[in-house]
Amino acid sequence: MTGLCVLAAASAFVAGDRLYTAVVCPSLCFSFAILLCWGLGPAIVAQSIAVFVVATKLKHTMGQAALVAGEYAVALGAAYLVIVIGDPDPFHKTATAERLGDAVTIAGSALAWLLAYNLMVWIAARLRLGPARSRRVTESLPYQTLFKASLLLLSPVLAVAAHINEAFVLLIFVPLYAVQRMARLSAERARVARVDPLTGLANRRALQRRFTDMVATREGPHIALLMLDLDRFKHVNDALGHEVGDRLLVSVAQRLQREEPVDGVIGRLGGDEFAILATNLHDVTQAELIAGRLLAALAEPLRLDGLPIDITGSVGIAVYPQHGEDFATLMRHADLAMYEAKRRGDTAAVYDPASGHTSPQQLGLLTDFRQALETKREQVTLHYQPQVSLTTGEPIGVEALLRWRHPGRGPVPTAELLQVAEHTAVMQLLTTRVIDEVVQQVAQWRADGLNLRASLNVSARDLHGGEIVDQLARRLALHGVPPELIQVEITESALMSDASRAHATVERLAALGVGVALDDFGTGYSSLQHLRKLPLTEIKIDQSFVGGMARNSDDAAIVRSTVELARALGLRAVAEGVENEYTRQMLAGTGCTLAQGFLVARPMPGDMIPAWLARQAPPLPPTHPTPAAVLVDHGVNRGLDGVARMETP
Repeated sequence: MTGLCVLAAASAFVAGDRLYTAVVCPSLCFSFAILLCWGLGPAIVAQSIAVFVVATKLKHTMGQAALVAGEYAVALGAAYLVIVIGDPDPFHKTATAERLGDAVTIAGSALAWLLAYNLMVWIAARLRLGPARSRRVTESLPYQTLFKASLLLLSPVLAVAAHINEAFVLLIFVPLYAVQRMARLSAERARVARVDPLTGLANRRALQRRFTDMVATREGPHIALLMLDLDRFKHVNDALGHEVGDRLLVSVAQRLQREEPVDGVIGRLGGDEFAILATNLHDVTQAELIAGRLLAALAEPLRLDGLPIDITGSVGIAVYPQHGEDFATLMRHADLAMYEAKRRGDTAAVYDPASGHTSPQQLGLLTDFRQALETKREQVTLHYQPQVSLTTGEPIGVEALLRWRHPGRGPVPTAELLQVAEHTAVMQLLTTRVIDEVVQQVAQWRADGLNLRASLNVSARDLHGGEIVDQLARRLALHGVPPELIQVEITESALMSDASRAHATVERLAALGVGVALDDFGTGYSSLQHLRKLPLTEIKIDQSFVGGMARNSDDAAIVRSTVELARALGLRAVAEGVENEYTRQMLAGTGCTLAQGFLVARPMPGDMIPAWLARQAPPLPPTHPTPAAVLVDHGVNRGLDGVARMETP
């Protein structure tokens, strides 16, 4: 029986993961049977030999083996005490009542073993690791208890079988294998619940539980949560396939693990997002140093299928307790800091509560805006600002502008709203709403006898997805609107964020027959290749240049050069922010095509456009710059008195 106990120990294995592990070994079934047949001493000897065999196989220290052997010895002693009190003799008594009493006694001894063993494990863990960290050791006790209870209750069957016929002992290996298999599957399910299946890192649930342990046991004043997001990971999936993308994530996980903080843990949240918990930090600077080491670990290119792939990422940092006292809050703030790092072009950023777009007020604003789009549609409206020809004064088109009146704050500036919404799914809701209303409004104007082109703005998120093309096609067909009466305005920053996907979407829009305008030209990272490669119809000159023409010769030169560039490429040039007659005359002298601004008209609801058109005077004659305008254009006149400028709200 001792030999079988040692043989069973040789089949032991470790179940669990890096955070929570348990040793599964069936030797207890044999040592407890020895206890029933031959007493406490032989049982302790057999179990101790089995423990040291397991320790050797799993490369544990002899100190650890001695501790576990002691725990087993105490548990066997508690079980033997119950047996002595019950005085069972299952091999010689014949009375049914006495046999039933023996069964109850043996069941009680098994229960005593479980209670004593779990108590010893709990005490040892608290003494070695402290109250909170002991949870990491005792986490697997429920699964171990089920497995060990099964072994203990098989032991009486094994003992009786051995007493009757030694050959019957071999039959015990079938149910023993089933019990061990059950324990392995149970431990695997527990592991899957805590581990990311692709990389083997901790998942969100394990990170949260580890954070709870850190909060209870931290030695330093701070715990940091770092969120790391890979840059342009979608390009790898699109170009090389998801299988290569998965291999890239596994390689990234391996590199990050080499820089895992002491007493910290690295996990994967999903996609290309990773999270790192670090404890015992004395200030935020230490968290930034950890972020630097993690990013440095990714600096060397990976080679996948013979191709070198550069890996870069952005890290957001949130620190307990300054930036949040619970895991969910820290996660949200670290995520916001990570997007702030991407927005600024930095590799890492620490959460800043004072930053406007990451404040709780702005997050609440985003929630309110989503609700307004979904359930309170009357709060969100579109106003239309006319665009007129600078040579004839004839209205040519309109631009759709977003307006939202918050029930508590009143009108919300569009720039503030888009700043918090552009990286979220709310932008898709907004784009869907704008497309539906603009196309429907153009159809209504056509029914009233008006053929006005309407422009609508889209975000970088819309260009990267491409769904906007399909949605426009469906709406144009539904309302019978010619595609040339709709124009999409895109910004240079949207093109720069993911040029290949943005260009593909623009090409599809042009193939649909929809016009494409490059908005806010000159304010972003301008690249003339966009003008050469993209099927554009219009360039919009930003109001920051147009509004400064009368006072700044540099602005005037930029506007004039942009108009000449547009004319050479066969594109319309539209000047935004035209707010006085003098600026209009200067623009007409440059050959600019269209003007848009308060001088022409303020934005107005769509149903007011027909009345506005009816009030317009006959088309204006062509105008040319006055002598004063020429002086400004050549940089002689540095300022004009009496020129009024109305600020755009």
